[in-house]
Amino acid sequence: MAAYREELPAAIKGRVEKHVTRDDLEQLLAWKLARGLFRPRLQQLVTVNSPELVVQRSAAAFRLLPDMHAAVMELCALQGVGPATALAILAAGAPEVAAFMSEEAVAAVPGLPALQYTLKHYLLYLCRVQERATALSRGRASGLWTPHHMETALWTWAMGQKLCPDLLPDLSPSLATPDDTRPAKKRRTQVD
Repeated sequence: MAAYREELPAAIKGRVEKHVTRDDLEQLLAWKLARGLFRPRLQQLVTVNSPELVVQRSAAAFRLLPDMHAAVMELCALQGVGPATALAILAAGAPEVAAFMSEEAVAAVPGLPALQYTLKHYLLYLCRVQERATALSRGRASGLWTPHHMETALWTWAMGQKLCPDLLPDLSPSLATPDDTRPAKKRRTQVD
């Protein structure tokens, strides 16, 4: 976990041009697979990419930001990299504009349709996460919220609810904004 949350972002930030290496990509994929659905075939596919190609594609993706669609498509040109892995790369290197799309975080965002592993769904999720990060950061001089922080907080809350439901109160309704809530359906009453 520390490798993805701390070491990889520091390594990317410390490079003259933001990019990931193939070793970075392999470690990131191991983190992602340990956190979610395990797919060993992806690890094999990633090793097919040459180290130079990984650097080239990832550097191009970071240059394309904040155009998230273009950046994700650039990374998806690598073998074994789908939208979720591409988003993990972008969130590690550009946490101010990107957030990983974990199932838990997506499920915790009010008003989103059922989870779909598509770029269109991610962009809806990212918009909501960015809006909330901006709202939480408003009026703060330090400790600003980023989309990456939001995903981490949502994932942590969801895992806490799953593993220790009595430890944390159910905050689901309070997460919703007035725009997220729908009026109750009016019921017909029968008159005798």
